[in-house]
Amino acid sequence: MSLNLFNLTGKIAIVTGASRGLGQYLARALALAGADLVITSRTLESLQEFTAEIESLGRRVLPLALDVGNHQSIQEMAEAAYSHYGKIDILVNNAGCNVRKPAVDVSWDDWNLVLNTNLRGGFFVAQAVAKKMIPARYGRIINIGSVTTVAGYAGITPYCASRGGVKQMTMSLADDWGQHGITVNCLAPGWFKTAQTKVLYDNEEWVDYLIDRIPLKRVGQPHDLDGTVIFLASDASAYMTGQTLLIDGGISTGATKATV
Repeated sequence: MSLNLFNLTGKIAIVTGASRGLGQYLARALALAGADLVITSRTLESLQEFTAEIESLGRRVLPLALDVGNHQSIQEMAEAAYSHYGKIDILVNNAGCNVRKPAVDVSWDDWNLVLNTNLRGGFFVAQAVAKKMIPARYGRIINIGSVTTVAGYAGITPYCASRGGVKQMTMSLADDWGQHGITVNCLAPGWFKTAQTKVLYDNEEWVDYLIDRIPLKRVGQPHDLDGTVIFLASDASAYMTGQTLLIDGGISTGATKATV
């Protein structure tokens, strides 16, 4: 087997939600594998430092403002990315949000914010980019889910609903766009410490409880996703589509500490 299968030199990758957290780690991994980037966030200012970092790696990078809750913003982002590079090979559909509340306290607006961002926004970003991929008969779309794609947790019901929807959307789009040479897969991280989850990791008792339930006995580190995102973005995954890959240390197996 040739390691060239994983080489992304000459590929153009869009990574949404790249101003912080896992979005930056995923974008960095693709750049280190050779891809040139389009990175997006709600504001260009929040992308300045990361843009400079990617450029220091010797890769081209185009920062763009994107509000996934606004259809026109999505269309403008896809057009600008395509006009700048002349093609789009890879989409990492990462932009998302969460609201942490007991289910009885979730408001109408809370629900709409999370579902409109994570599910509706994700769909229309994928649609806009796929329209650029279809004529080229090539594309790699990677929808970002989470362990909540396959499991439910108290206090984040809208988020769980949105991530479950991402799994179903992934399978449907894979069936729809496979005929055009586009693969669509879902990368589902487990419990990773990011700005979004920091409030949880400040609770040492909760962290101990969590680690006890993870077969590998540690929480995820961002670099744990590098190999998977490169695999899904590369020719190494050419015959894989519609799948959800859980990178979660085994917590989704349902394993718990054995007692005797």
